[in-house]
Amino acid sequence: LDIEDIKETNPLLNLVQGQRIVQVPELVLESGVVLNNFPIAYKTWGTLNEACDNVLVICHALTGSADVADWWGPLLGNDLAFDPSRFFIICLNSMGSPYGSFSPLTINEQTGTRYGPEFPLCTVRDDVRAHRIVLDSLGVKSIACVIGGSMGGMLSLEWTAMYGNEYVKNMVALATSARHSAWCISWS
Repeated sequence: LDIEDIKETNPLLNLVQGQRIVQVPELVLESGVVLNNFPIAYKTWGTLNEACDNVLVICHALTGSADVADWWGPLLGNDLAFDPSRFFIICLNSMGSPYGSFSPLTINEQTGTRYGPEFPLCTVRDDVRAHRIVLDSLGVKSIACVIGGSMGGMLSLEWTAMYGNEYVKNMVALATSARHSAWCISWS
């Protein structure tokens, strides 16, 4: 997928430098909506090892982007928690976020206009399934650790629930919950 084409319709893509974009051929959302040929943006640091299992997936919060250096910068670097000399670090932009992935700014192929308020309901599980397609396209065999805070923590929990410890070896979920109470929903 050509980033320059997406930049023409989504100027917010310019806010995250060095992203790549994968076109996901098809995904049936939990709502039943079928998405075809839609973008998922991501950013990486480090190198995938020969076994394709040194992967650290970092999941951003609701308002975050795939630029880990922007929001968890002090943890990213050699000999730090997110060490690109040890791990292939990837952060995938969630659907609905305006920083390059499928969002209300995306052009609807059927109408030729932006999705806008007609953007389909996307769940945490839908995100994880789309992100797994991207990881598979990169040759990832398993995840050493998935970590995230807030909504990213929900994604971390979902990765583990969906794919188990055969695929996700470790998980860290920060400032999150497995389900929301009415009180928690009122704060979001």
